Amino acid sequence: MELENLTLTKQPLRTLHFFLLAMLQYLKRLARYIRSKGGLFVLLIVLVVAPGILLVVTDGLHKKHVQEFINYAKFVLWWVSLGVASSIGLGSGLHTFVLYLGPHIALFTIKAVQCGRVDLKMAPYDTIQLKVGPSWLDKKCSEFGPPVYPASAHSVRIPVFDLLPQIQLEAVLWGIGTALGELPPYFISRAARLSGSKSKAVKELDVSTSNEDGRVTSTLNRTKRWLLSHSQHLNFFSILILASVPNPLFDLAGIMCGQFGVPFWEFFFATLIGKAIIKTHIQTLFIVSLCNNQLLYLMEKELIWIFGHIPGFSATLPSVIAKLHAAKDKYLSPPAAVSSSSQMEDKQWNFSFTFVWNSIVWLVLLNFFIKIITSTAQDYLKKQQDMEMELVSDSPAPDHSKTN
Repeated sequence: MELENLTLTKQPLRTLHFFLLAMLQYLKRLARYIRSKGGLFVLLIVLVVAPGILLVVTDGLHKKHVQEFINYAKFVLWWVSLGVASSIGLGSGLHTFVLYLGPHIALFTIKAVQCGRVDLKMAPYDTIQLKVGPSWLDKKCSEFGPPVYPASAHSVRIPVFDLLPQIQLEAVLWGIGTALGELPPYFISRAARLSGSKSKAVKELDVSTSNEDGRVTSTLNRTKRWLLSHSQHLNFFSILILASVPNPLFDLAGIMCGQFGVPFWEFFFATLIGKAIIKTHIQTLFIVSLCNNQLLYLMEKELIWIFGHIPGFSATLPSVIAKLHAAKDKYLSPPAAVSSSSQMEDKQWNFSFTFVWNSIVWLVLLNFFIKIITSTAQDYLKKQQDMEMELVSDSPAPDHSKTN
C-alpha cells in the first residue's frame, strides 16, 4: 500500500524526495566506478577526447570534415536515442515512432510526391532533429528542379523502392535503438538468476498465478502467464518472431531470456534483426505506401470493383471517385502564398496543426518523465523496505521464558 501511494499525484513531495535520494545513490555508484577504473578513463581521454577537442577548436582544412563528422554524429545519436527511449522502461517507453519517425517518413513521402522526385535531402542527416527541421520541408518544388516522375491517373506514384533508401538510414538507426532499449530487462533478470533469486516481474507473475482462485483475469495477464509457461522454448527464431512484430510484451520476453539463461548474443542478434531490419521496414513500407498513393490506389480499385456490382450505386460511383480525387489533390498540393494580413491573424490565433501536435508531444513527454520519477522513487522505497525486513528477520526473537 505504501508503494502504491507513492506517486506524484498522491504524495508529490515524498516522491520527489525519494527520487532525489535514488539519483544521489546512482551518482555515488558512478563516482566509485570511475575511481576504480581511473587509469582506463585517463587513457580514454588522452587517446580520444583530447584529440577530438583539438580538432574542433583549431582552424584549417580539416574544419569542413570535422563539421561533417559532427553532423553525422548528431544524426546517429538522435535517432538511436529516440529508439532507446521508445523501448526502454518496461512498458513506460516514449512512443517516438508515432511522434517523430512516422511523421518524418510521411512528410518526406508527401513532399516527394508533390515534387515528383526523391533527391530532396542535401545530406543523409537532413532530417527532423532536436530543435532543427529538415531543409527540404519548406522549400518550393521548383527549387529542386523539374519532376522526375510524371503524374499519371490524377497523381504521382513513385516506386516504393526508390523512396525507401531516402528514409531507410534513420529508420534502421531508430530500430537499433529499440533493440538496445530491450537490454536492461535482460541484464536485470540475468543478474537476479545468477544471484539465485527471481526478477520482480517473474515474482509478480507467480503471485498472480497463485492468487487467481478461479477469477476471470485479463487477456494481458493470461498472455503473460502463457509466455512464462512456454519460456523454455525461447530460442533464436522464437525471439526473432517476437521482435519482428509490434509486441508490447517483448520486455517480458527479455526478462524470460535472462531468467532462463538464453545466451546474450543469441538474444541480442535476434532482437536486433527483428527490430532494426524486419519490424522497422514493415512499418516504413506501410507509411510510404500509404502516403505514396499506392495503398490508396489498390484500395480504390477494390472498392470500385465491389461497389460496381451494387445496383443503384454504380451510377453514382464516377462522381464520388471524382470528388475523392479532388480532395486528395487538394491535400497533396503545395500550400498557397499567404498575405501579410492573414499572417497577422494567424499569429493572433495560432491554433494550427503544428501547435496542437507540439502540445501533444509535450504532454507525452511530461507523462514519460512522471513515470520515470515515480518508478525510480518506488524502486528506492522498495529497496529500503527490503533492508528493513532483512533486519527484522535477522534480529533475535525475544525470550518470553524469562519472568520478572
